[in-house]
Amino acid sequence: MLNKKRLYKYIGIACISVVYTACIPRVAQRAENKKVPDSYNGGKDTLNTAKTRWKDFFTDPYLEALIDSALKRNQELNIMLQEINIARNEVRARKGAYLPFVGAGAGAGVEKVGLYTSQGASDATNQIMPGKKFPDPLPNYVIGLNASWEVDIWKKLRNSKKSAIHKYLSTIEGRNFMVTHLIAEISNSYYELLALDNQLDILRKNIEIQQNALEIVKLEKTAAKVTELAVRKFEAEVLKNQSRQYYIMQQITETENRINFLVGRFPQPVSRDSKGFTDMVVDTIHAGIPSQLLANRPDIKQAEQALIAARLDIKVARADFYPTFMITGSAGYRAFNPQFLINTPQSLLYSLAGELVAPLINRNAIKANYYSANSKQVQAAYNYERTILQAYIEVANQLSNINNLRKSYDLKSKQVQALTQSIDISTGLFKSARADYMEVLLTQRDALESKFELIETKKQQMNARVNIYQALGGGWN
Repeated sequence: MLNKKRLYKYIGIACISVVYTACIPRVAQRAENKKVPDSYNGGKDTLNTAKTRWKDFFTDPYLEALIDSALKRNQELNIMLQEINIARNEVRARKGAYLPFVGAGAGAGVEKVGLYTSQGASDATNQIMPGKKFPDPLPNYVIGLNASWEVDIWKKLRNSKKSAIHKYLSTIEGRNFMVTHLIAEISNSYYELLALDNQLDILRKNIEIQQNALEIVKLEKTAAKVTELAVRKFEAEVLKNQSRQYYIMQQITETENRINFLVGRFPQPVSRDSKGFTDMVVDTIHAGIPSQLLANRPDIKQAEQALIAARLDIKVARADFYPTFMITGSAGYRAFNPQFLINTPQSLLYSLAGELVAPLINRNAIKANYYSANSKQVQAAYNYERTILQAYIEVANQLSNINNLRKSYDLKSKQVQALTQSIDISTGLFKSARADYMEVLLTQRDALESKFELIETKKQQMNARVNIYQALGGGWN
């Protein structure tokens, strides 16, 4: 007989499950595409610069100090650390959701009931304390425990906890991605600062050369070899470059303060050594193979964790269609007089109940939540694919950029060398009246611009070195 009852029970549960499963809408999920090309430029070298620690990648002690300070004091990074703590606490909350909730309590109260009620008539015929009346109004004292437990039949609560774990892991990867971005931003700004220092130094040296040329032109005017127009042209060029140096000085101030902001401090001079900037060598970058991006890039791993969490959220939303089984219980003592409160079994009370509740009518909210969970999963899959594609393109662009900038820098170096020599040549020809003053002026102007362009190209080279390190996923480990 008992076995038949169990059989009927299991059959009933199975029937309920089949009915509710049949009522759940069918929505197709999207499987992500993880495929990437086998190589960047046909190479198969698995050595990857992303594995290099940032302290080994950046050898400038001033830059290293700035990065180290920023990783401790940058406000945005510290805000992200609190986001990680919030996500960790969410995991704790979800973990406790599928365990029983037990509470303890004590209370006291007073109640006045009418004599001609069932309770009042019962109190009037006092059998507990014969010959005595119950207090009126009647006090009430209670102490006890109460518990409730949602039985996780459909793994809704466990999947919810797993989803919270992957969201927590996603925030950690988000923090790592922010670290790589912060390191790259500080490094690029630092190299920009060095470039500006060198441009300012070149400009001041050029101003000195032009002032010497101006004195020569004045002497030539005295000798009636040139007119006042030549003097004014050279004066205007000197004044233009003297004015230009204040523009560069302003750029230096703004770049310093950009670094100060990233470091999390108020404006102050940024320590640096600008000498030898043009001699900095862009060492060989090992890009490895594209599949390594999946393990090295924090933003790809962040998107992957978000995708896993989105899949689990679908399971959680799907479980809302099924019945919820809740068990509740309580036990304690209750009496109208404190001296009877812990009398056992007279003052003892307990209860135990099970409840199976299922949504039957108007399930629009559950369906909407389920559809939204599916749409978020599709979004997460596309975002994961987009992140991989973007990472690959960033690496490919920077590899090409490094190669082209190296060739460009070599040619610009030769251009600067040629124009620097032409300054002395044009000045000598001008003194011997074999060249016009405009040739001298234009030669000096071209030489200055070529030197500026050389410094700018070197800065771009150093920025490309930083950017490829970031694109490969380096800096966070």
